[in-house]
Amino acid sequence: MKAALISQGSKSSLMTREAMKKYFQVVDMLSLKHLEVSMGKEGGILYEGKPLPEYDCVYLKGSFRYAYLLRSIAALLEKKVPYMPIPGISFTTVHNKLLTHLVLEQHHIPMPKTYVSSTIDSAKDLLKRVKFPIVMKFPEGTQGKGVMFADSLSSASSLLDALGVLNQPFIIQEYIETGGCDIRALVVGDKVVAAMRRRSLTEDKRANIHAGGKGEPIHLTREVINIALDTAKALQADICGIDILESPTGPLVIEANVSPGLQGIQEVAIVDVADAIANFLYLKTQTILQGQKKGEEKKVMKDMTQTLENKEGVQEIITTLQFRGERILLPEFITQLAHFEDRKEYVIKAQKGKIEVKEFKT
Repeated sequence: MKAALISQGSKSSLMTREAMKKYFQVVDMLSLKHLEVSMGKEGGILYEGKPLPEYDCVYLKGSFRYAYLLRSIAALLEKKVPYMPIPGISFTTVHNKLLTHLVLEQHHIPMPKTYVSSTIDSAKDLLKRVKFPIVMKFPEGTQGKGVMFADSLSSASSLLDALGVLNQPFIIQEYIETGGCDIRALVVGDKVVAAMRRRSLTEDKRANIHAGGKGEPIHLTREVINIALDTAKALQADICGIDILESPTGPLVIEANVSPGLQGIQEVAIVDVADAIANFLYLKTQTILQGQKKGEEKKVMKDMTQTLENKEGVQEIITTLQFRGERILLPEFITQLAHFEDRKEYVIKAQKGKIEVKEFKT
């Protein structure tokens, strides 16, 4: 089987590619920056100016800056590639915090109270009704970037004025006190293959590894595991990092990542995380290919039977004969077409090179 890993070439991607080589016969590492998408009558995907080869599995990864390119690539490949763990819609949904929270809301997945307002003035009116401290986020951004903390009405109003000058959209969210900690659960298929508690090493409220956090081993409760699995399923992502806060009222999902980093979680995981991903990709692709082969065989059988049934008179086909000792086995669709039954009697006429079988009627 042939697989491609399309990414920005991060260390996590390199780890995954090396693991995939143990399972797939061919694993191509393709740079996202060298891909281009053309749409229209003769549209397609080019890599370094040449048509993208055919693959059995394509694993797409990339940051929010490439969300629309990733969705475009996935959309064009979905009908051509047997298996992709991340469908096109997931890239634009997960790379936008507002769209992510809308999906969580639709699937009744617990999350902090989240507010969206149309203007700065309406947001300032909203601030008078919320409980401080609060978190303010840009809809797009990863690794803890674009996340701001306000502990009072005055500080929040100042942030809103700055956002107004920048003409930036934003989300207002209740702040959950966790001591600077959160949980990252890595979902692969229908399992959480690894998890860690991330703890901030500074006064920064963000626990994200890229923002200065440190990973620690953690044993997840069944409730947290189920929430992580439900979130990945709602976002339609077979491989996804889910960030969860441990609040006094229970686990709350704050974010998801369809291009999760592996270095931090691998340091505390008891399994080879990259290998778990690669093995899943291989088994999933293999299952789909086997299913397609069986489906094609059934379709050929059905089409052949329908063709024979729709014609009048004696039907003829060219085929080899299968023998069991001195017995001849007829093809299945021939016996189906003739409606032979084991309780009926038949007249068999034979001569060299010819056999005729017909139902005996008294």
